[in-house]
Amino acid sequence: MNVKVLGAANEVGRSGFLVNCNGTNLLLDYGVLFGRRGTPPGYPVHVKPKDLDAIIITHAHLDHSGYVPSLFVSGNTDVYATPPTFDLSKLLIEDMLKIEKNSHPFDLPELNNMMKNAKEIGFKQKIIKGNATFELRESGHVIGGSTILVESEKKRIFYTGDIKTNGSRMIREMDLDIGEIDLLITESTYAKTEQKPRKESEKELIEFANEVMDRKGILFIPSFSVERSQEIACILKSVNFKHKIIMDGMALKVNEIMFRHLDYLRDPKVFSEAINSSTAIREHSERKRAMNDPCVVISPAGMLVGGNAVFYLQNLAFDDKNGIALVSYQGEGTPGKKLLETGKVSSRGRDVNVTAEVKQFEFSGHADRNELFDMIKKIKGNPKVWAIHGDSESCDMFAKEIHEKFGLETYAPAVNDTITV
Repeated sequence: MNVKVLGAANEVGRSGFLVNCNGTNLLLDYGVLFGRRGTPPGYPVHVKPKDLDAIIITHAHLDHSGYVPSLFVSGNTDVYATPPTFDLSKLLIEDMLKIEKNSHPFDLPELNNMMKNAKEIGFKQKIIKGNATFELRESGHVIGGSTILVESEKKRIFYTGDIKTNGSRMIREMDLDIGEIDLLITESTYAKTEQKPRKESEKELIEFANEVMDRKGILFIPSFSVERSQEIACILKSVNFKHKIIMDGMALKVNEIMFRHLDYLRDPKVFSEAINSSTAIREHSERKRAMNDPCVVISPAGMLVGGNAVFYLQNLAFDDKNGIALVSYQGEGTPGKKLLETGKVSSRGRDVNVTAEVKQFEFSGHADRNELFDMIKKIKGNPKVWAIHGDSESCDMFAKEIHEKFGLETYAPAVNDTITV
């Protein structure tokens, strides 16, 4: 098998890997790289749709799924993913096209064509394609999120996509019962970082929520719409939080999708109770009315870039009774990062000091350094390793450390690099 890097080399974004199994071509992910605001998006290396036998999407996040519709401008190829991945990918790509009008070389017709070619598969369901077989395994990262196992002529590749080995309150842990591997392609996003244990982050968030309620304030939690919003609702529900929990924005559409796929969750009952007991805001007129009393507001966008988060920020940021809990990754150049570093937000064209109490909490959906090494320890065989999907320092350092710790042949590949197994 020959594997070629199309993206996500020394960068987080535009994931794409082309696996040639003696003439059978499988494309693993095909995502978008969002540049700083005002810069155009980046894409993986171009592949011809007619050369592909199958496209396999690990999960719905746009850096893994967002460029797949470009392959349906003039061709048709079978696309494989879990049912939640297809539902969420469609929602997120539609939203991307609405926000970034005419920024991408495809539009809704291509997305619809992609969905017409969708082949829904479950975990551990082996698919035969030409000279290869492949299957999806649980990744612990998001609902329906998977890793990919490819086998051809007694050689096996394991591509992690994005992983959270321990899972979360919402998602079951990663499935590592995969047998011997010849090539491991692993994400390196947090290879330099040791994260705070989830239980500690949860406890701190609950304490902060109670402090804000005690001073009769409102706690605003800008949060990623896929999973993070729902996880925060579940955490509050788990301690019988007495105050109203408001959910708004695209998180509501994600709730509906998750209700359709409860069997992909760790504990469907906990999820259902948390969402059903929250207050959904669907009309702008309801927003102000809903905030008459102390409450928690969970609303995208997680980095405060657009969405209903802007409305809540302008209404809640300038009262010291209120709190703002940042529970999502804050990218460089985003309003969320600016708030963290300067304590200011833009209001009516000028920077204004925020008087609400701002705190950040660690709730990453990615494996940290310890989890990544633990995962590699459990991999059987003597695989070559590619460290990808991290900044160049993370990929390089992770590759060196894997070699030192485990004696494996390890690389931090560049775009267009190939490897044979």
